[in-house]
Amino acid sequence: MTNSDLDAVVAAVRERIDPDEEERRALADAAAELESRVYDALDDLPVDADVLQVGSTARGTWLSGDRDIDLFVRFPEDLDREQLEEYGLDVGHAVLPDGHEEYAEHPYVKGDYDGFDVDLVPCYDVPTAPEIRSAVDRTPFHNEYLVEHLDDDLAADVRVFKRFLKGIGAYGSDLRTEGFSGYLAELLILEYGGFEPLLRAATDWHPPVEFDPEDHGTQSFSDPLVVIDPTDPERNVAAVCSAENVARLQHYARDLLSNPRESLFFNSAPPALDADGVRKHIERRRTTPLAIVFDAPDLVDDQLYPQLRKSISGVADGLDRRGFDVFRATTFAGDEAVLFVELAVSERPAVERHVGPPVHVRQHAEGFYGAYAGGNDHYGPFLDGDRYVVERDREFTSATDFVTSDALFDVALGKHVESTLREDGYEVFVGDEVATLAETFGAELGRFYDPRP
Repeated sequence: MTNSDLDAVVAAVRERIDPDEEERRALADAAAELESRVYDALDDLPVDADVLQVGSTARGTWLSGDRDIDLFVRFPEDLDREQLEEYGLDVGHAVLPDGHEEYAEHPYVKGDYDGFDVDLVPCYDVPTAPEIRSAVDRTPFHNEYLVEHLDDDLAADVRVFKRFLKGIGAYGSDLRTEGFSGYLAELLILEYGGFEPLLRAATDWHPPVEFDPEDHGTQSFSDPLVVIDPTDPERNVAAVCSAENVARLQHYARDLLSNPRESLFFNSAPPALDADGVRKHIERRRTTPLAIVFDAPDLVDDQLYPQLRKSISGVADGLDRRGFDVFRATTFAGDEAVLFVELAVSERPAVERHVGPPVHVRQHAEGFYGAYAGGNDHYGPFLDGDRYVVERDREFTSATDFVTSDALFDVALGKHVESTLREDGYEVFVGDEVATLAETFGAELGRFYDPRP
């Protein structure tokens, strides 16, 4: 690979992702009109406030086709929370009369204006980021920092990096993706001075990787990637980014540098599977898939997916501890949620081996022997080497028996997942039966049976 090869690919990608002058002008005109409407609405309120455009469209790091305008209305920090919310919604509905309310840390108005998706968010006008009163208060400081430090060339490289992260499936700081946020992408480009230097550095990262752009961090973090917020010394911007997504960036950075090509920026997911396709994989692998299917709890993704991950981890651990070896496990959701495990072993003998302590550890050995001596519902105790052993009845001889029993609720489950399973019930699909899930979850099953980095 030569630099010119990568340069040619990046140039071709930029042709596809850089907003043209018409797009930029349309966005600027829409943002200006919206800001004017905000100030008109503020004139009717007994409070001094201003409005600030933030986010990628405010600092030139947005991709062609993005239609997001984020406006933050900054209210005095001595305003109480109830008034902040009331005034924020008043302004939001005045500016976006057809908008609707959504809720982050506090409510805000979201709507459409001239084809743009607009978020109008109230926040406190605090002096510094560490003094925030709500999580959204730090966003204007992020914007100020990046506007000051990003030039046009770096902004262009941010756009390329964002497109690369999207192409490899690592973009997004939501708790479903656990990837790289836009702000994190911008800070990494600043740290290394461009897209290619960042790629080359990432190929040799040895997590934990730590950066402190302003050399002011006051906290320690155990995350695989640590980037101290340049506006807040107590915050890791990369806290959400999973070890898997850090590794994913490293893998594809090496791939792109060794074989530059546009397709990595616009990578397609594995094809969705139909029922026959699922059955073919089951036949080829000679494993036993098992799916627990239930109505998805009514939660936003940032609440739902951590609970699903906790639940699939608990179910997989419960199966493993009972001798049903879990090959792989995953979870996915739509209107229904699925805890999906692939088992190398789905059935076990009627008895299990239970190894006790060495005979010379007298107190424990005598206790073990006494607990089992004389019984007729097990084999032993007998000696195997210097240890007592018994062979006793196994509680569950099939994985299906376990997941359809009350013992399922002894494993670690997400709070709302557990309540849904208990109160609303669930279905269990085993073996070829899971092929019926392809109608709804064909894309997810396609990714499971065609795993990629």
